[in-house]
Amino acid sequence: MSRAARGRPQWLIELAPDRSPRREQGGQLTLPLGIVHLGEPVATARLTLTVAEAEQLHAALCYALNGEPVPDDAPECRKPIQYAGGRPRF
Repeated sequence: MSRAARGRPQWLIELAPDRSPRREQGGQLTLPLGIVHLGEPVATARLTLTVAEAEQLHAALCYALNGEPVPDDAPECRKPIQYAGGRPRF
């Protein structure tokens, strides 16, 4: 039985460890990705997005995370905003 048949994916694309998204010249944003085969890193790649594409991805991720508990180390945009005299808003 192959590893994939036992439930372990043969190929994964994941966030590259030890690398952060960054802004390139011209305003595009680059997200470093790691390519893994059978649990072993084999290559890195970059997903390059325009600002508009990054905003669409950000909105889609926020929508997908709706209702999930916010971890303590989450970025500010995931934390509720408390308005004076009002209830928290996200």
